[in-house]
Amino acid sequence: MTQPIEIGRLLRAGTTGFIAGCRVNQLDAPAFGALVRAPLSDGYQVYGLIHDIHIDDDGLVRQLVTADNVSEEVMRDNRERRIVPVEMSVLAVGYEQDGKIHHLLPPRPPLSLDVIYLCDGKDLVRFTSAGRFGYFRHILRSQDVPIGEVLAAHLLQAGKAHEKNGEAWKEDATQELITLLRDDYPQLMSVLGALGDMAV
Repeated sequence: MTQPIEIGRLLRAGTTGFIAGCRVNQLDAPAFGALVRAPLSDGYQVYGLIHDIHIDDDGLVRQLVTADNVSEEVMRDNRERRIVPVEMSVLAVGYEQDGKIHHLLPPRPPLSLDVIYLCDGKDLVRFTSAGRFGYFRHILRSQDVPIGEVLAAHLLQAGKAHEKNGEAWKEDATQELITLLRDDYPQLMSVLGALGDMAV
């Protein structure tokens, strides 16, 4: 069994989502649209999709940006030892309790400093195969989230995880999105446009 990839720790949370922070040198693993999980206790864990990765500045970065000829050593030092965390905004899309996955909002959010893990291919397949794309409604009703791009990134990653059935899974997912958005033509066109770009 592969070792789970820790991508950060929880900064703040609510029922509909949470913010995780990580060091700059941990930034290789998380990606936009990736499924993550926050295991809590007694077989309970919260699942979410990364919909934004945010890197704040600090006083030193502001000075370095305006300086001439910043050495490679100073750049590396700032990136490897930076104290300000990289923040990842995560949209809650479901939870697991007693071995069963639910595509509902979690009964309780994770707590500050809980570890956040990147879901591997098996986790992705397990989560996306539970139920009938019920977690799509959490994505579609989100405010201030680039819905089409999040869905396209997620479908691309989940399709790869489904391996041989990936194309069929993506087609089923697309059909479900068309059904859910049939009364919202502008949003449907936005989502289909992003999914079309994914296929190129």
